[in-house]
Amino acid sequence: MHIHIHEFPDSPFLRLTEAEFHSAAAIAGPIGAGHRVTMGESIADYVAASPTMEVLIATPGTVRRLDLTLAPRLRIIQSTAAGVDPLAPFDMIPAGVKLLNNRGVHADRAGEFAIMAMLMLGSHMPAFATDQRAHRWHRRPSGVVAGKRATIVGVGGLGGGAARRARQFAIHVTGIRNGTDPHPDCDETYPIAAIDSVLPTTDFLVLACPLTAGTRNLLDARRLALLPRRAGVINMGRGGLVDQAALVATLHEKAIAGAVLDVFATEPIPADDPIWDAPHLIITPHISSDDPDHYNAATLAMFFANLAALAAGQSPPTLVDLAKGY
Repeated sequence: MHIHIHEFPDSPFLRLTEAEFHSAAAIAGPIGAGHRVTMGESIADYVAASPTMEVLIATPGTVRRLDLTLAPRLRIIQSTAAGVDPLAPFDMIPAGVKLLNNRGVHADRAGEFAIMAMLMLGSHMPAFATDQRAHRWHRRPSGVVAGKRATIVGVGGLGGGAARRARQFAIHVTGIRNGTDPHPDCDETYPIAAIDSVLPTTDFLVLACPLTAGTRNLLDARRLALLPRRAGVINMGRGGLVDQAALVATLHEKAIAGAVLDVFATEPIPADDPIWDAPHLIITPHISSDDPDHYNAATLAMFFANLAALAAGQSPPTLVDLAKGY
């Protein structure tokens, strides 16, 4: 099988190396053996590989920049990210090509980021950061997070990791998901239609769901107004889940306690964006799930698990449902 790994030099994300691929292939056993592997970082590299390419491994942003019609033998696209919204509405994916993501590999790192953010919000750290910039000494006492309530929207890899860590700190976890199936790390789960009834009792709102037509601007001005003043917002999903201007206004009005945001409407954030000066806000540059020591190895392990499932005539574990967008 001809597997082509592609990433442009201007990509902000961790690059997958040929050595990492061969190491993962050796661990995978027979399913990892006998493949032809090419690497590319330019359009010319892609064009040269495309006639015989059967598998493309790349970030969604890179896939978006490639002409997939040049690869007549392409059958699998393995995304090195969980979110595939840059490819929506998926009309560029040729018929018969399976799109796979790497959902699940982010869980441990995302869980640590989420609980860090909850502890920061519970201890007023975003407010203290604002006080520090203003040279202002303002005591803000806080207690423990045990007994507080986290609402986690999306309990897949990211949100499931967040739920697991929150439960370890005795935080009550409400999961919001498509459907009503229980989740082992949530005290209760509700469908997305019930989110408005949960927001008024929320201490920590964690956004960890995919960005789709149905979740864009999920947290708008109306829903922000449903949160209690003590609440904090954590976004580690996609910037488009939040009406960013409404959140900035809410922070300036001190209508919520603060926010920790890892994803934004435009990335990198423009220098003149008002969000830079929003009070009680901690900004991180889309790194909540980064794990340089384990991310690529886990992604490749998932890829070979997908190949093994296909070889056995089964549905691959991380097959993307193009109709749902995740």
